[in-house]
This record gives sequence, C-alpha cells and structure tokens, in this order.
Amino acid sequence: MALVYIESGRAKELSCRINPLAMRPVLVLLVSAAWALTGAQYYYQGLMDYLENRLLAIEDRMQFWHEQSRRYHAEVQDFKKLTAETVDGLRSEHGALLKDLEGAALRVNRVEREMDHVESQTSPRACAVAADRVVEQGVWGPEERRGGEEEDDGWEELPSRVSDCVEIISAIRSVKILKRVGGPKGMWTRDPRSSRVYLLNGTSGDVVYQFNSVRDLSRSPGVTGGRPIRLPFAWSGAGGAVYNGYLYYIKQEADADVQVVKYDLLSGSVTDIAMFPAEGRAAVYNLNPETVADLAVDDEGLWLLYADGDGEPNIHLAKMDPATLDIEEIWDTRCPRENAEAAFVVCGTVYVVYNTRLASRSRVECVFDVNGVAVSEEAPLLYFPRRYGAHASLKYNPEEKQLYGWDDGYQIIYRLTMKRKLLV
Repeated sequence: MALVYIESGRAKELSCRINPLAMRPVLVLLVSAAWALTGAQYYYQGLMDYLENRLLAIEDRMQFWHEQSRRYHAEVQDFKKLTAETVDGLRSEHGALLKDLEGAALRVNRVEREMDHVESQTSPRACAVAADRVVEQGVWGPEERRGGEEEDDGWEELPSRVSDCVEIISAIRSVKILKRVGGPKGMWTRDPRSSRVYLLNGTSGDVVYQFNSVRDLSRSPGVTGGRPIRLPFAWSGAGGAVYNGYLYYIKQEADADVQVVKYDLLSGSVTDIAMFPAEGRAAVYNLNPETVADLAVDDEGLWLLYADGDGEPNIHLAKMDPATLDIEEIWDTRCPRENAEAAFVVCGTVYVVYNTRLASRSRVECVFDVNGVAVSEEAPLLYFPRRYGAHASLKYNPEEKQLYGWDDGYQIIYRLTMKRKLLV
C-alpha cells in the first residue's frame, strides 16, 4: 500500500524503498477480498434471480386465481339470477296454487252444505223395525172391541213404552273445537247434573281427570291441569259415562269376566259392580276394537251398548238401573258392528256412527228406537263435519243437548237440533 505525501518527489522516493516481500500479504488480501466480493455478487445475484422467479410464479398464480375468481363470480351471478327467476316463478305458481286451493275449499264447503241439505231432505235408512201402527187415532167402540178372531189376526199388541221422551235429532247445529289434549283415543264428558267435566285419556288406565267446567278444561295446559282421581280398578276402552255424580266404566282383566263398575266421585269409593251381560269379549265397534262395551246416558237414564259375541254381527242394547246396575231389558238393534266407530243414545233412540278404515266423514247410518216410534221416514241421516280422523267416543249430555266427541286427540262439542217424534 503506497503512502501519499504532499511533496511528489518524496513520495516517489518512499515507494522505491518498499520491500516487495512485504507487499505479498497485502496482495493476497486484496485478491481474496476481490474473490469474496465476486462470490458474494454471484450469490446475491442468484438469490435475486430465485426470488424474482418465485415472485413471477406467485404473480402468475395470482393472475390465475383472479381469472378463476372472475369466472366463479360470473357463474354465481348467473346462478343467482337463475335462482331469483325460479323463485319468482315458484312464488307465482304458489300464489296460483293457493288461489286454486282456496277455490277448491270453497267448492268443498259448498258441496258439503249441499250434501247436508240433501241429507236433511232425504229419507234415511233407519234400522228400527216398528210394528204396524194405526194412522187414524180414534175411540174404539164396543162392537169394534168385540171383533172376531178373523179380524184380529192382522194386529199385534204394541209393547209398553220404555222411554217417555218424545224428541229426535234433526240436525247438527254447530261445532266447537275446544282444544287438543291427550292421545288419539280417549273419552271426555260432563256430568248432566253438574258443571264438572271428566276426562279419560287413552284406552286404559286408572286415573280420571276432573275439571270444574268446560272453560277450566279449555284454559288448562293439558290433561294434568285437572284434579287426578285414581280409581281402585283400571278402566278399559273409551266407553265410560258420568251420571249424577257417579262414574260408570268397563273393567276388563285378562283372566276375569268383563264387569261394569259404579264409582262414587264424591266419596271416592266403588258402590257397585255388575257382571257383563255377554260372555264374549268382542268389540262393540269394529273401528274401535279397544271398546268392548259402551255406556251411554240420556234423559231416561243409563244404557249399555255391547256385542253378544264374536259371531254376532249386530250391536245389542241394554237398559240398566243406574242405582243397582240391574239389566231391565235387552234389544237387538239390528245395527251392524262393521265399520261402526261410536254410538250414543238420545231419548231412548240409539244412533250408530259409521266411518271407513281410512278415516272419512263420520255419519249416522243406523237408528234404533226402543219404543219403535222413530221410523225410517223421520230418523236423521246425519253427517258430522270432516275434522281430523275418526271418533273414539261420542257422549250425549241430555241437559245441554249436545255431544262431547274425542277425535284424534281433539275435544269437540256438537250442538244438536231436536224435533218431536212422529205419532207421539
């Protein structure tokens, strides 16, 4: 390394005096530094080339992603537009379908009203078999009373009257759907002598729920909203009845005979038990096989509907003494059990309600009057308004002249219109 002085002549002299051997390490150091600088330059140049290539690849990939994103965005926009058009089309079709359904509902309601009108004007097919009657009422004279045997052969003595009630159902005036509590099948009714309502949920059990009124039941959160009454014997089927503070129900055990139980709701004790009038366990209604017998209440007292056996096609009726549970009289109603879902008694007249396996409109197709007064020309062919399914039970309240129905878990009240029986 040369030293520089101000005087140029002195500098030349000093440079001539430097030893070449002393300059070798300096030269080696300079060469090494030059090589190091050259290698570092090549290294950094390679690194920069690599980074530039990576950046170019990333830019290409980003460009590809941008193109894909634009394509996807365009496809999403097209799909959104197509979806919006489809939704608009479906909305318009839904509106048109809704209008069609409303029109169909109006037409169905009109047809049902016309059917109800036609049914009210059409002669029903009652199953009552009445004896011949004297159309012209008058006083028989002594000669007529002393008529010969030849004249009396065509007459038969009319049976004594069982019921003094002279009313028959003419139409269903209105329907009220109270609420829905409990299972698909059950029974609910009101005591004719009080405002209390009793509910039996299901087709078997040992608990009866008591409500102070129909309004209390409508306001209750469910079955458990009433006062539970635990029975000493379990009830079977939906054929129970409440009359004058007593619960009458069917007791059916596996190895025992079917029995009718009378339970005092006030004292909470069983006051009487009666044997079932039939030996078999056939269901009284073909569409409700859980109900072996059905207890009914009307203005005349307590009635029992049952089947005499598996081979018996008709429903039988028995008049029971509500105090002792004695059987007073038995009739064959000639009303078939097949396709029957429920029945009730009004003024000594049995109304059997029929349906189909696939639940349709319930209808009264068979009427039987214990006095033989209700003839086919006046017995109503009633259709119940189409609601949910089929009735598990129908209970008549003679004080209110309305039915308490259980339809697929719904508690329904049918208000009835009455008229006088003919020839009474």
